[in-house]
Amino acid sequence: MKKFLLAIFAMLCVAGVSAQDWSAGARLGSGFQAVGTYSYNGNDYFEGRFGASWLGSVSADFTVLHNWQICTMDWTPSAGKWFFDAGVGLNVGGKAHYAYVGIAGLARLGIKFNNAPISVSVDYTPVIGPGIGYAGGHSQAVFRDLGFANFGVSCVYHF
Repeated sequence: MKKFLLAIFAMLCVAGVSAQDWSAGARLGSGFQAVGTYSYNGNDYFEGRFGASWLGSVSADFTVLHNWQICTMDWTPSAGKWFFDAGVGLNVGGKAHYAYVGIAGLARLGIKFNNAPISVSVDYTPVIGPGIGYAGGHSQAVFRDLGFANFGVSCVYHF
């Protein structure tokens, strides 16, 4: 697990050596995560989240997503541009004697303000995969239905 996280971190560092489209913020909802994004194309971006999830009980949570900006709407032209994004990625996490992994989807609706480099959004990130309990040399995997309860509100600053 540590090698996997280190590889993801190294990949993001190498990709961002000449990056100018970074953003950072926080997400609150089914947990609290720090959020970082890197836009590499006009409508495509990578998103990484790391923090705690309190679905069921408090556990470490890490998510990597590739997102696409599907459309922008001009509902409030004086305030900013609304956007709808969709994405797919991987979610891993756990605590003592319990781990989970799954494929994550994303649907996000938000607004990027005109007068400030900030965006606020609401997202639904369902995760489909097993929860694995292990102790004393035995393990048991079950479908993790709490993965469907992954909602959040994000506030992100664009550099």
